[in-house]
Formats: sequence, structure tokens, C-alpha cells
Amino acid sequence: MHRPLIGISTYVEASTRYGVWDLPTALVPTGYYELVQAAGGAAVLLPPDEPGRAAEVLSRLDGLVVAGGPDVDPLHYGAARDPRTGAPATVRDHWELALIGAALASGMPLLGICRGMQALNVALGGTLHQHIDGHVDAPGVTSWHPVRPVPGTRYAALVAEEAEVPTYHHQAVDRLGRDLIVSAQAVDGTVEAIELADPARWVVGVQWHPERDKDTRVMSSLVSAATARTTVLVS
Repeated sequence: MHRPLIGISTYVEASTRYGVWDLPTALVPTGYYELVQAAGGAAVLLPPDEPGRAAEVLSRLDGLVVAGGPDVDPLHYGAARDPRTGAPATVRDHWELALIGAALASGMPLLGICRGMQALNVALGGTLHQHIDGHVDAPGVTSWHPVRPVPGTRYAALVAEEAEVPTYHHQAVDRLGRDLIVSAQAVDGTVEAIELADPARWVVGVQWHPERDKDTRVMSSLVSAATARTTVLVS
């Protein structure tokens, strides 16, 4: 059986130096595709495209990972910009929100990581806290803290115990989007994981970065769901 194809969103950096070149580059940290591969999937990197092509792109894939990155523009959830919110990533916002919408519409397994979880919440009509203290120690330095699974959720079934996770964020879920439930929290109550309430749908968001500690439990579950979905579609 072929490994399921898992798409990973990428983003454009206007100036990236490699070798003798300094050019705009679509990229994503290697940890994302390495985690997909370690979990048994084949990784496909998805550069930004026209939002209207999202469904076409996903029609060739089996699962989707929306990667971490900059703040989601508050205009997408009807809020005024906090001074501590980062500059808009307009192209990325529109593309990733379109990918999420297409994945949800098709029933594709979907994992949102950090910004990806926030974008998932926004795509379903939720809002974000634009700044919280205590989850970032210093620029570019990953923090570690415990998260507690919520009993009865998909995440709790995968990771039954409190776990230390690598995290780097200053924004978090505020009002939950439609049909979403909280599946893990930090000690201070910050929402650390969300998922669709429908147990038949594999849609999960985690606020931390599993690609940094190589914990494959959540990603392996995504790959298994993608494999099962592909088998049903082919049969």
C-alpha cells in the first residue's frame, strides 16, 4: 500500500540566502515533513496559490497539515488590531484559510499546528486572544510547559497523560469556532488543543510544535485517518 500523501502548507520569505543566492523562497522547517515521514506518511509541500484552487490541490492529497507561523490577521475574525499583533501575512492567511475550508468541506483529515490551530479556529468563526504572557521566553527560543488532555476527547485517547510540550506563541484561542471543543489546556487555562466535536471527523489543532520534539502520536493518528479515508474512497 502506498503511503498517504500529506500536504504541508509553506510560506514565502521575501529574502532567503542560500549559496550565492538571495531570493524569495517558499519554505517550511524540516521538522514538519520529517514528522510526517516518521509517522508513515509521504510529505508534499504546498506553496501559496490562488485560494480558489485549494479544493483542486487537496483533491490529489490524503491529509493536510497547516504549519505554524505569524499571527492571523484579526480582520478575519472582526477584531481591531492589538499593537502587539504582528504585521499581516495576507497571502498566507487567504491561502491557508482556503485550504482549511476545502479540507473541512471534503472530510479530509486535518492537523493545525500553532498558527494552524489558530487559523482553524478562525476559519470556523472563532476568535483569538491577540496577546498572552508567559508562553514565550525569548525571541526564537522554544519554551516547554505541561498540557493536560480533556477526558473523552480524541487527543486524550492519543495522549492520556499530562505531557511537556515545546511551545512558542503569544496568541491563543479565545471564543471557540463552530463545532469545536477544547481537548487540552495549559495549567493557566490557555487552550492548547482543539478538535471537531464529531468523533467521525479527524480534525485536530495543537498550539505547540510536535515537529520539534518528534512526538509522533498525533501525527501518526492523522496518517492512519488519511490511510483509512483513502481506502474508503478507492474501494
